[in-house]
Amino acid sequence: MTVWMVIFSAVLLAVAVVFIVVWLNRDNSLRLEQNGKIDITPTQVRSIRDIGEWEFLSVSDEELVDTVRHGFFGDDELVRIYYGTLRLGVNLHEAKPGWLKANKDTIVATLPPVKLLDEDFIDEAKTKSFYEEGSWSQQDREALYRKAYRKMKERCLNSRNIASAEQNAARQFDNLLRSMGFEHVRVTFEKPEKKK
Repeated sequence: MTVWMVIFSAVLLAVAVVFIVVWLNRDNSLRLEQNGKIDITPTQVRSIRDIGEWEFLSVSDEELVDTVRHGFFGDDELVRIYYGTLRLGVNLHEAKPGWLKANKDTIVATLPPVKLLDEDFIDEAKTKSFYEEGSWSQQDREALYRKAYRKMKERCLNSRNIASAEQNAARQFDNLLRSMGFEHVRVTFEKPEKKK
């Protein structure tokens, strides 16, 4: 009889425990929801940033530059043609912290300003002397080089070319980030710092 009493008490206790657990969890529910938010991982941000310099526009230019030195017995003249390729793009190593952020189903990329990626853009091997009369020193040739350099920079590093490079950058970043699974992409650019 005591064995049946122990079994009956154990069953009664188990039923009471189940009843109490069910009663305490009466307000709980279970449902499945889809999270539309896609997060970008630090590894993904680092791998994009590791690209470094990314060229979005290449502009080839040639400049005909001359100089004249007036002398007592006649004038000396030096005319040279310089060729260069200016590459415009962004350096992702200059991106500020938080430059790539996910906001629900949209990712926002704030890129560094478009700039000249390589300051050494004149191809010295292609430079030609077009006309040379008189004797010219290395300093004279260097001054002519600097003149051609300034002219190329003024001609090619203009707002139209920068806007074109920004459009190319936005399109390429849009494609890259969409391939990573982001449905909506917005690309903006930092404003370049004002030169003092």
